Formats: sequence, C-alpha cells, structure tokens
Amino acid sequence: MNIIEQLRWRYATKKFDAARKLEDNQIETLKEAFNLTALSFGLQPVKLVILSDQEKMEELLPHAFGQQQVVDASHLFVFCIEKVIDEEFIRSYFDKVKAVRNTSEEILKPYRDFLIADFNKKTSEEIEAWARNQAYLAMGNLLTVCAVEKIDACPMEGFLPDKFDKVLKLGKEGLKSVLIMPVGYRSEQDECSTMEKVRKEISESVIEIR
Repeated sequence: MNIIEQLRWRYATKKFDAARKLEDNQIETLKEAFNLTALSFGLQPVKLVILSDQEKMEELLPHAFGQQQVVDASHLFVFCIEKVIDEEFIRSYFDKVKAVRNTSEEILKPYRDFLIADFNKKTSEEIEAWARNQAYLAMGNLLTVCAVEKIDACPMEGFLPDKFDKVLKLGKEGLKSVLIMPVGYRSEQDECSTMEKVRKEISESVIEIR
C-alpha cells in the first residue's frame, strides 16, 4: 500500500452514504489507533466518545449547525479532554508506568516530580490549551489511519461544545468536548470526492536545512 496515494485519496467528506456502516473490526482498529497516538508526556488527557445511536446523533445535529455529516456518517467520534489534570492525574500515569514496566521508584521520581511541579505552575487555561493540542494530535493520527483503512472522515471544529457536553452528559465523566469527526463511507453524490487537492508545492511548505 502506498501511504501517499492513500493520503491523496483522503478528503474532508462532505456527504456520507447513510446506508453504509463500518464493521466492528474497523471501529476496533480506530480505537486502538487512538489509544496508541503519541501524546505529550504520555499523559493521555484525551478521551474518545464513539456514537452510533442515530437518535442521539439527530439530537446533536442542530448543535453542529445542521451539518448533515453528523447524522449520515456511520459513527460520530467526539474528542474530549479531561477537565481536571492535576497531581493525582499525573501520579496515576506513573503508577501505570511502574506496573507495566516494573520501573523503579528511583528512576520515576525525578521525572514525576518535575511534571507535577511544572503543571502546578500552569494556569487552568494553559493546561486546557495543552490538552486541546493533544486532541488535535489524536485526530490527526486517526485521519491518517482512516486513509490507510479506506475509511472516510471529516474533521470538524464547527459545533457547540457546551451543547454536546450537555446532550452526552460529559460533565458527569469529567470531560469536555473539543473536536468531532464523523466517519463512514463517502456518498457517490459528494462532488468534493473527485476534486483535485489544492496544496502548496512541497518546496513552498518544507524547508530543509542540511
């Protein structure tokens, strides 16, 4: 498989085929890929909510400015961030490192203490901005995996997070939504699927320093 060809095939799908649904194994692949995304410090402040409930997707439609992808897609992915990222959150990560790798406390303590001190210096706004950046990394990773797996997707910022949070009861989970991404199969009626990509020349977008 040529990854560049797959990325050329990928586009932000404007019309989904509502009759076609992703298989369970495809969703499992995307879940695994999400969980394996490389994120800052390994802290994973991002969670993924996966919706396939048609009634719930219809309920969310007006809060996504009527963008039909939200209801026509096979599944709707909602990228969320933790509302509380504190010392306890950081310690829980290092506890997992110790359990999985059997790393000694002597090795873990300096890095753990550094992160705790560093996050204690940050404002809540700075921490939220950092967490949001991780959500973008996770979405970017999934967009590439979708391309490889021939799954159509549409990354979206155009929605009302507070309304999504209320409908999905994300506050009870300590989460807030930041991005959404419908996934499924493109409709044959989507004219955008055959349009040429518009990109700068590589020489204009990449600087090589030798």
